Amino acid sequence: MVKTHGRCNLACRYCYLYEGPDRTWRGRPAAASPAVLDRAATRIAEHAATHGLRHLALVLHGGEPLLAGAGRLAAFAALVRERAGSGVEVHATVQTNATLLTEDRVATLARAGISIGISLDGGLAAHNTQRVDHAGRPSWAAASRGARLLADHHPGAYAGILTVVDPRTDPVEMYTSLLALRPPAVDLLLPHGNWSAPPPGLPAAEPAGPAAPGRPTPYGDWLSAVFDRWWGAERRECRIRLFEECVALLLGLPGATESLGLDPVNAVVVETDGSIEQVDSLKSAHDGAAATGLDIFRHTFDDALRHPGIAARQAGASALAAGCRTCPLLTVCGGGHYAHRYRAGHGFRHPSVYCADLDRLIRHIASRIGRATTGVPALNPPPPTGVTR
Repeated sequence: MVKTHGRCNLACRYCYLYEGPDRTWRGRPAAASPAVLDRAATRIAEHAATHGLRHLALVLHGGEPLLAGAGRLAAFAALVRERAGSGVEVHATVQTNATLLTEDRVATLARAGISIGISLDGGLAAHNTQRVDHAGRPSWAAASRGARLLADHHPGAYAGILTVVDPRTDPVEMYTSLLALRPPAVDLLLPHGNWSAPPPGLPAAEPAGPAAPGRPTPYGDWLSAVFDRWWGAERRECRIRLFEECVALLLGLPGATESLGLDPVNAVVVETDGSIEQVDSLKSAHDGAAATGLDIFRHTFDDALRHPGIAARQAGASALAAGCRTCPLLTVCGGGHYAHRYRAGHGFRHPSVYCADLDRLIRHIASRIGRATTGVPALNPPPPTGVTR
């Protein structure tokens, strides 16, 4: 992930990056300089060559990356491809709030082979009331116009919509409202919260497992309702990554998401000043949580792989709390998202603050699979290597 621009044209009221505990963004340049982008391209190509990679994902991120200009994003993606060489397929994506999308900008990105992912809270104006600009004006009109422009004119460049779950909304209404924007995929993300700063709807509590007395599951209930609507549709209306990954993991297949499973984290961030950091979600824990002390001018991405914070996220089950390692859902849940395990003063070696919600969702999906298939147990995920249950 490369931060092409470190500021945003919106001021979403819940933003964990600019409204959360981390303040490191304040001391960084607003945009990545040509020198940073040039060096980032070299480091990416170097890493691909060192490890014999044939595919790599390049995410152009922010802030709002389109503040850097669509032409600059296209030029950077071209530079990465050139330096990586013809033997490496670079899957480039830009993640945008869609308010700055115009036909010219979309066409520029599409010609450059850059897919466009959109961040929205739902497919109706009422779902996006907290996504406002710095003057407090709503962003929905511009964002929905950008999403429809993309769907109408460049559907091949449409990567999908990323939405943060809000259990106060009607789950089926929210999902069907997104379908009206014709995304090929939807990514449903749990809000970034932890044991010291619980997400909306979950009480402050000591770290606990799903069996904790009275532990509510508003997120698990909400996601289960969307899953039923998605699973029960006459045709597959769009992909939902969280559900597809959960089904795959329940069937013993590999996973590829940070939110579930035991696969090691495989993403790293280049900030606008060239700093190498862990993924932004960690910034929801505490100030400086994502910092590594490394930068692309003095260090390689292999140096980042050896950083203790990243190494801990590559350690699989051995890095989890004792209760997680003996849980029958371990290989599917994987302890949940790393950032959601944090407790101030005690680190990340805890169950996810969403433990009960994940238990609710995984068991619900397992039950639906069991009823829909023949010869597939309702819940029998394989144990990870070295772990018995």
